[in-house]
Amino acid sequence: MNISIASRLAHTGEYYFSRKLRELAALNAAGASIINLGIGSPDLPPHPSVTAALAASAAQPCAHGYQSYQGTPALRGAMADFYQRHYGVALDPATEILPLLGSKEGLMHIGMTFLEAGDAVLIPNPGYPTYRAVAEICGAEVREYNLTAATGWLPDLDALAQTDLSGVKLMLVNYPHMPTGTAADLPFLTRLVAFAKAHNILLVHDNPYGFILNETPPVSLLAVPGAREVAIELNSLSKSHNMAGWRVGLLAGRADVIAAVLRFKSNMDSGMFLPVQQAAVAALALGDDWFRELNAAYRARRELVLELLRALGCAPAPGQTGLFIWAAVPAGFADGYALSDAVLAEARVFLTPGGIFGSNGNGYIRASLCQPEALLREALKRIQTTVQSVKS
Repeated sequence: MNISIASRLAHTGEYYFSRKLRELAALNAAGASIINLGIGSPDLPPHPSVTAALAASAAQPCAHGYQSYQGTPALRGAMADFYQRHYGVALDPATEILPLLGSKEGLMHIGMTFLEAGDAVLIPNPGYPTYRAVAEICGAEVREYNLTAATGWLPDLDALAQTDLSGVKLMLVNYPHMPTGTAADLPFLTRLVAFAKAHNILLVHDNPYGFILNETPPVSLLAVPGAREVAIELNSLSKSHNMAGWRVGLLAGRADVIAAVLRFKSNMDSGMFLPVQQAAVAALALGDDWFRELNAAYRARRELVLELLRALGCAPAPGQTGLFIWAAVPAGFADGYALSDAVLAEARVFLTPGGIFGSNGNGYIRASLCQPEALLREALKRIQTTVQSVKS
């Protein structure tokens, strides 16, 4: 029997890290002992109060049934409190917040809610590969906007306004930006909101990295006056609270937009496991001490990763935010793929080639901070030992 694949997947392959992790697993099975500095999956645990809340809830006989598609009032209230406390943004927990099984899931929900054939989507180059995949699967046209070192990895909104924006329904933005670690301040976000209003575009701001190694207070796009007219925001506990595998995210914004996304979401899942919701309530209540301790750990790791990249002759950009270091590859390598392949072959260390995030990332490499210091020191030792063979 021959079953054809739906045309919606014609331009969308398997996710890069899905393929790469399988390759690394095969190498490890053959005895290679690869140190993976590619993916941003926090290796540190959540706060003990979070796992305690999970365990206490899971022990209750009534905790195992289907849950509301909108999450519990307690979870939505905790998310609203978090936004008020950290961003100064007031949200109605009943109508302006939608808990998600991760913000990656939310991206697809948004796409399926608003996009169809004939629509266009603005996505960043470089940017999270899922943005492109969502647009393609939904049948929309992908239009890239360029981010480069010359523009500080921010879009040139004036130049973008001079292009053909007909049919553009959504613009995906992500600050602090992955993969470059660039933060965006309120003046830029204010200009971004004005741009969206002028061109009748819905902004979708993906905001999971604001609490990691950010030397300035984290910013929400929804803090910009008037932003709620043209913007919605995704957030996540994956990075900020070491809960990547728990799949807890949120969508915040105008009530009618949230209600529209719920129409799609309610047909796709049966709610979040109640103990996970109650654990998320505990996580969202954590104070600044949690972030100080978390960032102290990442700060020490960052120094080791910077030393590792410099040993390879890479040039990391200063002032980066988030779980990664983005660095230009040295002369002598065609692109980040070539450097990544050489380091994997010679030092058994995996670094992510910047080209997977778009053509503007071809000359770059990305290294994750999500490994213990001991493994980072081992990776540094391997690279220092093999650096000449890597470069040759």
